[in-house]
Amino acid sequence: MSIERVLVTGANGQDGTFLVRRLLDEGHEVHGMCHSDDGAARFALQFPAATPHTCDLVDAQGIGRMVEQIVPTHIYNLAGNTSVARSWEFPAETADVLGVGPIRLLDAAWRLGEVTGSPARVVQASSAEIFGDAAVVPQDEVTPHAPVTPYGAAKSFAHEMAAVYRRRGMFASTAILYNHESPLRPKSFVARKISAEVARIAAGLSHELVLGNIDVQRDWGYAPDYVDAMLRIGRAAEPGDFVVATGTSHSVRDFVGAAFRHAGIEDWERFVRIDPAFYRPADPKRLVGDSSRLRLLGWEPSVDFEGLVAIMVEHDALLLDSANAE
Repeated sequence: MSIERVLVTGANGQDGTFLVRRLLDEGHEVHGMCHSDDGAARFALQFPAATPHTCDLVDAQGIGRMVEQIVPTHIYNLAGNTSVARSWEFPAETADVLGVGPIRLLDAAWRLGEVTGSPARVVQASSAEIFGDAAVVPQDEVTPHAPVTPYGAAKSFAHEMAAVYRRRGMFASTAILYNHESPLRPKSFVARKISAEVARIAAGLSHELVLGNIDVQRDWGYAPDYVDAMLRIGRAAEPGDFVVATGTSHSVRDFVGAAFRHAGIEDWERFVRIDPAFYRPADPKRLVGDSSRLRLLGWEPSVDFEGLVAIMVEHDALLLDSANAE
């Protein structure tokens, strides 16, 4: 494998962390774009073999300078807040960062390619939220977009613009990512909220897990598997759109039950309280992906649903044990 010069945006996030770690392990030159100087400092401390850059997807000139300085062979755009709930609080910011921001990056890569004759391969992190309340289950790469959230609408626009640049001759691919979790998720995400609170309840430190709608269906995978998928997409012979999903759906209720059972609690319902305040204004009911196209690249998920839940709960239980030991 030839040495790649890779720019990873959103380098401090869950996916960015796993991707940078994987690329460095493979011996590639890695540049991480961080939102702030503090973020760049944290990145440099965590990954001393990589190069941090402070920039923001709303800064077209800054993005242009950064891409021109790095001259990357590959760009993985993972930047921007990944909270659907937050997109309802800041819809205009969401549209600018997640919708228009990727275009600034695509355009900078295109312009540099015109000068150097060696355009970067770009992988845009898309989202299952572009499908909204899809009439078709499972969804694939040609399922019509019908977003029902500001996050989904912004991601849909960026997704379509990647296709526009691809039609111009650029290697611009999208990874249509379904829900994927790991212990690196903050507790504002429902999967981590569940695993952390279940660990506390099992340890006798809490007595209640408060959630919103627990009957929505999601296709949950393990984040390192999805990072592997993005690398395969970026290294494929041809660019395109690729659904990244396990093909199996589970409800939030299923996740809660599995987490409690892994913690040794069978009668879990008595610990769960539903609060309508946690319901979203709109929430796709069933998102399940058909990753047949991606599997032609040799991709397979290595962790199933039960395994994912176990990883999350065990991590949070170990955190509690470590805290108590101190």
